[in-house]
Amino acid sequence: MFLRMLRGALIRHRGGRAMIALTTALGACVATAMLGVAFDVGDKVSQELSTYGANIVVQPKGAAVLDDVYGLADAATTGGPALQEAEVANIKTIFWAFNITQFAPFLEVAAQVGASGEASMADAAPVTVVGSWFAHQLALPTGEHVSAGLIELRAWWEVAGGWIADGDVGLAMVGSKLAQERGLGLGDWLALTGPAGQAVDVQVAGLYTAGGDEDGQVLVPLAVAQQLAGRPGEVDRVEVAALTTPDNDLARRAAQNPGALTVSEWETWYCTAYASSIAYQIEEVMTDAVAKPVREVTEAQGTILTKTGMIMILVTLLSLLASALGVANLVTASVMERAPQIGLMKAVGAPDGAVVRLILAEMAVIGLAGGVVGFGLGLGAAQVVGFAVFGGAITPRPVVAALVALLVVLVMVGGSLPAIRLLVRLRPAEVLHGR
Repeated sequence: MFLRMLRGALIRHRGGRAMIALTTALGACVATAMLGVAFDVGDKVSQELSTYGANIVVQPKGAAVLDDVYGLADAATTGGPALQEAEVANIKTIFWAFNITQFAPFLEVAAQVGASGEASMADAAPVTVVGSWFAHQLALPTGEHVSAGLIELRAWWEVAGGWIADGDVGLAMVGSKLAQERGLGLGDWLALTGPAGQAVDVQVAGLYTAGGDEDGQVLVPLAVAQQLAGRPGEVDRVEVAALTTPDNDLARRAAQNPGALTVSEWETWYCTAYASSIAYQIEEVMTDAVAKPVREVTEAQGTILTKTGMIMILVTLLSLLASALGVANLVTASVMERAPQIGLMKAVGAPDGAVVRLILAEMAVIGLAGGVVGFGLGLGAAQVVGFAVFGGAITPRPVVAALVALLVVLVMVGGSLPAIRLLVRLRPAEVLHGR
């Protein structure tokens, strides 16, 4: 009898039921899209930030800690503590190797730059010459082949002429500021002289604009800088771009002193992609190295993620509130329309509980239909947002389905409460007499 009454109610009032299902579907669609993006936005933001440079810097122990990791012009050295170029590839062997998107070693030399060949320049003057990888091919112990270097790590630089290759030991790139000061152009020749008198002639194959101190430097392949400095196989620092999880209290405590963590805290921290845990693991695979997160980048990531998450949650709550209000109005109107039928049911002995169960059963069927349709539409909407904003797909997560199901239940129950309250107060005698 109950099922027959339920089927009859759904069929006879299908227009109103369709509107309730549509309202529920819209709310579920927005909730699915926003929650899907919110749960995946961390990786997307990390990927976006990783294209704007390193968020971890590796230096030798004993090297001066710089306040601004990119203000390294004053750090050019001719000796002292160094990292080994042969160990740089070990960075891609740590637990979080797949989170490391790009890295490059650097060696700075305070060299004399003078005219060479037919180039017309002023007398030799000191300039910082920076050696690095550009697109260095690495064969890892796992059998994987990766490319590391400046071309990806400094992808936002404006380059005229083109990037040079690691094997182009006779070529160099000059910063736009230095080129303007010295009147340099593509094809000019430079004579580079290291602190111990080592000399190398290079031709300008590219001009770059970085927007910082790098614009006053000369870029050469790492082997050339090592030759000028007389430091074969050595580098001053390694910059690493990694996808990281925003810091929380555990990450901040671990960054100060990992040894102060309990065993369970240490395992959680070590197995989470915090910038500090990735830096710690890099130190484990490089001799006498200190790896430090670039706080400006990691803090910016955390701030962006927090604000983006709050916006997503706010939009989700507002859409669900609007859906609940719409459902409440539609269900209340349906109960008012069916008042004579409900009054007759109560007059022949149907208790309030039975009538309430009938209404809730109707809402459950409608909510299920609307929720499933809305969830499917929301998955599609999330992909549209992902490709439009982040240029990639949003990964569906089971937790989103569970949350949307819970929220749809809350919307249907919350939207039905005013109607149920009206239904319980309904007096059969008044309704049947038209009052």
